[in-house]
Amino acid sequence: MDVGMMITIFLIGFIGSYISGMLGIGGSIIKYPMLLYIPPLFGFAAFTAHEVSGISAIQVFFATIGGVWAYRKGGYLNKTLIAYMGTAILVGSFIGGYGSKLLSEGSINVVYGILALIAAVMMFVPKKGIDDIPFDQVKFSRWLAAFLAFIVGLGAGIVGAAGAFLLVPIMLVVLKIPTRMTIASSLAITFISSIGATVGKITTGQIDYFPAAIMVVASLLAAPLGAMAGKKVNTKILQVILAVLIAATAIKIWSDIL
Repeated sequence: MDVGMMITIFLIGFIGSYISGMLGIGGSIIKYPMLLYIPPLFGFAAFTAHEVSGISAIQVFFATIGGVWAYRKGGYLNKTLIAYMGTAILVGSFIGGYGSKLLSEGSINVVYGILALIAAVMMFVPKKGIDDIPFDQVKFSRWLAAFLAFIVGLGAGIVGAAGAFLLVPIMLVVLKIPTRMTIASSLAITFISSIGATVGKITTGQIDYFPAAIMVVASLLAAPLGAMAGKKVNTKILQVILAVLIAATAIKIWSDIL
C-alpha cells in the first residue's frame, strides 16, 4: 500500500472518529461511504463492500472505547439502558456479522441504505421536552429497548456498523432519553455491539488488517477529542448535524443502488 493511500485512510479515520465522538455514534454512518467513495476519487484502488464493512467493524470497536472513556464521569451513562440494549444488540450483531458472508455486495449496500433511510426519517421527528428530564428520573420500557436493540444489531452486524446511527434516534424518539445521556449511553452500547460484529467478521475472514490498523490509530486519537467537543456544543445543534449527515448518506447510497 502506498503512502498516499495510507494518509487518505488515516484522514478518513480521524475525521469520521472526531464526528462520531462528538455525536455519540460509532462513526460507520460516516466512514462506510467515505471508505467506499473517497479512495477511488484520488485514483487508489476501491475497497469492496465486504472489506469496508470489516474495516468499519474493527475501527468502531476502538473509536467507541475512546468516546465512552471521555463520558465516564457526570452521570451521562445509564447503566440499566446499557445492560438491556447492550446484551440484545450483541446477540443481533454477531448473527448479522457472521451471516453477512452469505450476502452479495449489492445486498450489503441495500441493508445499509435501509438503515440510513430509517435513521434519517427518525432524526427529523420533533423531540419535545426530552432534555428537560433530570437524569435520575429517566424511565423507559426495558423489553422494548432490548427488542429494538436486537433488530438494530442484526442490520448493523451485516454492514459492519455498530448501529449507533439508528440507536440514537430510537433512544431520542421512542424511548425518550435526554440527548446527552443518549449520546454517552449509545457509545457504550455501540462498543458492546461492535464486539459481536467484529467477532463475526474475523471468524468469516472478512477483515483487511492493515487499513483497519491505520483507522484504529486515527480513531483512538480523534474520538476523545470529539467527545470533549460534544460536551460543549448545544444539544439542538448536535441533533441537526447528525440528522443532516444521516440524510446525506442515505441519499448517496440510494442513488448508487437505484
